[in-house]
Amino acid sequence: MAGKLWLTTSAAVLLWAGAAQAQDLAAPAAADPQASQLDEVVVTAERRTSNLQTTAVAASVLSGEQLQDKGVSNIETLQFSVPSLTVQNSGQGNSFNIRGIGKTENNSSVGVGVITYRDGVAVFPAYFQNEPLFDIQSLEVLRGPQGTFAGQNATGGAVFITQRNPDFDGFGGYVTAQAGNYSDFRVNGAVNLPLSDTLAARIAFNKETRDSFYDVIGTPSRGEPGVLDTASVRGSLLWTPNDQVRVLLKSDYTHHDMGGYPTSPIASPLPLHTIATNGPYASVDETARTVLNASYQFNNGITLRSITGAQYGTTYIRSDADGTATLPFTFYDEVEQRLLSQELTLVSPDEGRLTWILGAYYQDDLITFPPGQFVTTQYVSAALPILYDTLLEGENPKTTSAVFGQVTYDLTDALELQVGARYTRSTVENRASLAAPLLGLRLTQNDRSEEDAVTGKVALNWTLDENNFLYGFVAKGHKAGGLNGPNLAFIAPKPFEGEDVIDFEAGWKSTMFDGRLRTQLGGYYNIYQNFQINIGDPTTPAITSILNVTDDTIIYGVEASAQGRFGNLGFDFGLSLSSSELGRFFAADPRRARTGVCDQNNGPASGNCVNLEGNAQTYAPEMTLSAGIEYDFALGQGTLTPRIDYSHISDSWASIFANAALGDHLTERDIVNAQVTYSQGDWKLQAYSTNLTDLEYIASVKAGQRYAGAPRQYGVRLTRNF
Repeated sequence: MAGKLWLTTSAAVLLWAGAAQAQDLAAPAAADPQASQLDEVVVTAERRTSNLQTTAVAASVLSGEQLQDKGVSNIETLQFSVPSLTVQNSGQGNSFNIRGIGKTENNSSVGVGVITYRDGVAVFPAYFQNEPLFDIQSLEVLRGPQGTFAGQNATGGAVFITQRNPDFDGFGGYVTAQAGNYSDFRVNGAVNLPLSDTLAARIAFNKETRDSFYDVIGTPSRGEPGVLDTASVRGSLLWTPNDQVRVLLKSDYTHHDMGGYPTSPIASPLPLHTIATNGPYASVDETARTVLNASYQFNNGITLRSITGAQYGTTYIRSDADGTATLPFTFYDEVEQRLLSQELTLVSPDEGRLTWILGAYYQDDLITFPPGQFVTTQYVSAALPILYDTLLEGENPKTTSAVFGQVTYDLTDALELQVGARYTRSTVENRASLAAPLLGLRLTQNDRSEEDAVTGKVALNWTLDENNFLYGFVAKGHKAGGLNGPNLAFIAPKPFEGEDVIDFEAGWKSTMFDGRLRTQLGGYYNIYQNFQINIGDPTTPAITSILNVTDDTIIYGVEASAQGRFGNLGFDFGLSLSSSELGRFFAADPRRARTGVCDQNNGPASGNCVNLEGNAQTYAPEMTLSAGIEYDFALGQGTLTPRIDYSHISDSWASIFANAALGDHLTERDIVNAQVTYSQGDWKLQAYSTNLTDLEYIASVKAGQRYAGAPRQYGVRLTRNF
C-alpha cells in the first residue's frame, strides 16, 4: 500500500502542478463573458468565519442546494459525496468514520471519534443520527483531529450542520414535493417572516413516508420492518435590536419511525433484501432540541458569544435478534438521553496582526435505561436450551468541562503562526444493573471514572500569493476513556484508558483560472496511542469489552479535491487514499472455539490467539472517490441541467480479525446518482435516481447480523419558491 500511495501522490502532485502551470497559458479565457467564478466557500467550525481556501484545515463544505443535487437526504448518503468519510447504518444508530476513525459499535460506553454539531451544539453521540436533512444552509466535514474547538472525542474529525436562519430580506420561502418508487412521498419547505425591522422568524418542516425495501418471509409478531414514517418541524427567531446584539433561538422536533430494522445473519442464503423472521419489530426515535445563540460586540470589536443547547431524545427498539424465522431470540430496548451544553467564547476582530479566540465549555449528558425496557431473550447454551431474559436498567451520566483558545499571529505579510490548545476534564459513571432472574444472576455496577486531557494544534500557514496557500501543522486529539458496562458473563467490568492521536499534516490549496477552479491537496500521518477497540475479551470471550492496544497504531494517507465552474459546465472531485495498521495486539476471535490463555500483549500466538499487528482498522477503505458533473442548457424560458455523481468506496473490513470466511469482508461499492433539473422562474422540476445501477451491498455488520444498503430509488421532485 505504501508504494501505491507514493505513486498516486506523485501523480496527484504532477496533476496539480500541471494545472497551476496551465493557469498562465489559459489566461485569455478570463475574457470569456460566459465564464463564471465559483462562490467563496467559508468554514465556521473554528468559531469565526473564514475562507476555506486560506484556512489550515482539511474540509469539505456543501450547501443545502448541493446536498439536494447530489441526492444527500440524510447522514448515511453523505458518504457518497465526501472523501475519507464512511457511515455505518446499524439500525439504532448511524456511525461516522473519517479516515477510518469514528465509532463502530452503538454502545453508550463507546466514545465517538467524530462529533456532529447542529447549529453550534454537539448532538447525541452516534444515537439519533437518522434526523433528515432539510432547509440546510451548509454542511462542513472536517477531517482529522479537531482538538482545539471540538475537543475530545473528535480524533477522526467533526461534522458541522448549519440549518437556515431567519433573515430580513422579506417574506419568502419554498415548498418541495417528492414522489418516488417504494411509494415514497416527501414534502418539505420553509417560510421566512420578517416581523419587524429587528425581529424575523422562520418555520421549516419535513414529512416523508415510504414502503419497506425488504421482502419478508414469515410473520413478524409485531411491526412493519423497514417502513418509513418521519416528521420534523423547526422554528427559529432572530432578534437584532442594534448592530451590537444578535440573538437566535431555534427549536427542532423530529419523530422518526422506521418500523423496525430488518437484518439477516451474515451467512444467510437469502437475497440481501429478503429477511426471514418471527420476531417483533419497532424502531422509533423522538428528539427535541433547543439552541440559544446570543452575541454582543463591544465597541472595540471584540465579540462575546454564548451558545446554549438543551436536547432530549428517546429511542424505542424491538427486533428479531437472530434474524431467522426459527429461533426465539429477541431484543427490546428503550433508552432516554438528555444532553445540556453551554459554550462561551470571546472572539477578537478579524483585522490586525494578532487575532485570538478564548472559550469555555460545559456539557452534562445523561443516558437512562428505564426498568424493564432493555431485555434480551436467548438460550443458556445449545446443550441446555432453556430460554431466559436478561434485563438492563440504570443510568450512565457523563460530564465534560473545558477551556480553550487559539492565537494567530502574522510573522510576515505572507507567513502566519497559529497555536491552539484545549484543556478538558471529563467524568463518566455507570449506575446500572444487569439481571437474569430465571438464572438467579445479577450484576450491579456503581463505578466512576475521571480524566484530564490537553489537546490542540500548532500550524504554520504560508500565503504564496492571492491564489496559493500552503499549510503544515501538528495536532493532538483525544478520545476519553471510560467504563465498560455490565455483561452477559456477569463478571465485574473493567475500565479502559483514553486514546491519544498525534496528527502530522500538510496541504496546498490553489485557486486557478480567474476563480473558476479550486483545488485542495493534503497528506497526513497519524500515530494513535492506547487505540480503543471493541472486542471479545481475551480472557472471557463471552464478554464484549473496550480494550486498549498497547503499541502504536498508524494511519496515513493523501486527499485531493477540486471544484470547477466554466460557463455552463460545473464539476467537483474528491479522492482519498489511506492505510491503517493496528499495533501489536493478541486477541482470540470470540466467534471461534478456543482453548488456553490469550494475553493481549504476550499471546502466545496459536490457532485461536492471533497477533493482529498490521491489520486494518474497521470500516477504513483504502480508497474513496467521488466525482460529479453538470451542464446547463438553455431550454425555452428556462434552464435544463443534467447531473451525474459517481462514488467509489473500496473494500474494507467489519472486524479487526479480517476473516472473510466469517463475513468480515465488505466488498467495494460503486454508487451512481443522477438527476435532471428544469428551472424556470420560481419553479424547479427534478427527475432523480439514487443508486442508479441498483447495486446490492452490505452497509455494515453488527453482532453477527448484516445490514443492507439502500437499493435504487427514483422519482420526481417539484419545488416552488415564493
